[in-house]
Amino acid sequence: MTKVKFEDLLVTGAHYGHVTRKWHPNYKPFILMEKNGVHIINLEETLRYLDKALNYIQTKTKNKAEFLFVGTKKQARDIVQQEADRCSMFYVVERWLGGTLTNFSTIKKSIKRLNLLEKEGSQIYENQTKKEIQMLNRERIKLSDQHRGIKDMRRLPNAVIVVDAKLESTAVNEASRLGIPIIAIVDSNSDRSNIDFPIPANDDSIRTIQLIMTVIADTILEAKAGKKSNKTDNNSDDNKIKSEDSKKSEKENQINDDTKEKSIEKVEEVK
Repeated sequence: MTKVKFEDLLVTGAHYGHVTRKWHPNYKPFILMEKNGVHIINLEETLRYLDKALNYIQTKTKNKAEFLFVGTKKQARDIVQQEADRCSMFYVVERWLGGTLTNFSTIKKSIKRLNLLEKEGSQIYENQTKKEIQMLNRERIKLSDQHRGIKDMRRLPNAVIVVDAKLESTAVNEASRLGIPIIAIVDSNSDRSNIDFPIPANDDSIRTIQLIMTVIADTILEAKAGKKSNKTDNNSDDNKIKSEDSKKSEKENQINDDTKEKSIEKVEEVK
């Protein structure tokens, strides 16, 4: 598993929190000190909680888990989409639609409608006027933007990975209500009480977001690769056992043939 060093976090500015007047009291265990009116995050705690989150992600990935990455803020959009695509997971980088998790059956109907609109030669475009076709195209573009990243999501995710727990409070509340584990980058202005795996860090720094999201994606990819290698090892072991069994059976057949020939020779001598 990829390890993040203290120096890596320090270089990205992960230790800078918000101004002291914006802090959340539940964040106190993660605060190291106050400097120039700004809270400094304890990076030792960041490393400890990041390791916990990565171990959980690694374990769940080996059990075929699916993750939903959420990051709609300007600094996080491109990074979240890039890393989620890289590890073949789902993502939300546009506005979070209320009910994406709690009302997932309706979201699935909307995705089904999008698939119908995107299908080439779809019957929905037949016998339509030019104006009606334009309206359908507008609907298709709107739905495509809304569901980009979750279009292929057939069931609720096993966990949600969030950048900025305060901004994505709707997503956090929905996941919490459904009992879906939440892994989130939390800054000093965030309430960490309803986050299962909080990662205390500066959620406004592009470099910090990039570092943490990259490590998470790498962990998922490594877990997937490890699972595949285990399968191939098991198959090779099975093949070895089969080949050894076949060799044993060949030897046994040869011994049986030899004993038969000797017994026939003996019978002929007696005659």
